[in-house]
Amino acid sequence: MPNWLTYFASILIGLIFGSFANVVIFRLPQGQSLIHPGSRCTRCKKAVRWWDNIPVLSYLILRGKCRACHKPISFRYPVIELLTALLFVTCRVRFGWTPLLFFRDWPLMMLFVTVTFIDLEHQIIPDVLSLGGLGLGLATGWAVPGLGWKSSFLGAFLGFSMFYGLAWSYQRIRKVSGLGGGDIKFLATIGAFLGPAGVVATVFISSLVGSLVGVGWALMAKKQRLLRLAIPYGPFLVIGALYYYFLGDILWFQFMTPM
Repeated sequence: MPNWLTYFASILIGLIFGSFANVVIFRLPQGQSLIHPGSRCTRCKKAVRWWDNIPVLSYLILRGKCRACHKPISFRYPVIELLTALLFVTCRVRFGWTPLLFFRDWPLMMLFVTVTFIDLEHQIIPDVLSLGGLGLGLATGWAVPGLGWKSSFLGAFLGFSMFYGLAWSYQRIRKVSGLGGGDIKFLATIGAFLGPAGVVATVFISSLVGSLVGVGWALMAKKQRLLRLAIPYGPFLVIGALYYYFLGDILWFQFMTPM
């Protein structure tokens, strides 16, 4: 297959899976089936025809409105589709056109997208995503050059134990829960995909970015007690994991090495 066609296919598949990610993000937290019924307008409940459900294109043709009730459709839908397509083609550029792209890299991108937007909206990370991702990471770790099943299992253990220890210590000291169980399981999933070094990189980068965003958020909200401000941490874990996943341990160690 020509290279240009694999890039085109990556974008097309990413748009399709981005459309499905929208379904997961909307329905999973509500306990709804991801398959039945088909796509419907969230306002008038009318079924969306297939020609009105083409990723991004249908949104542009309909000018962001439902064909039936003419109510606005959230701009989030095409954004998620385009973001997923961007991540898919980035995986193709970074890792090549290999079987792992279909069975490991792209499913991980789907996981990152769905976890990010569910956590932003509901401040939860469903177990079916984190534990399902954990199983996939452990099952495919042996096939990744430079990782192997041992590093995959060690990364999962380190990710879980690191955040579990932090959560336990925070609760003992503050008498309130600091980290949710979803974050703990999700970091174990990240460890299964990235290994121990990836866990350390993810925690460092997510803490740095999360602290900067948290302070800014607290100032904007005029909150005097920053520690009591509830901020979803899953998206920051995704940022740290994506940095390591795409840029690799070489740039990570260069970043950590003093000039």
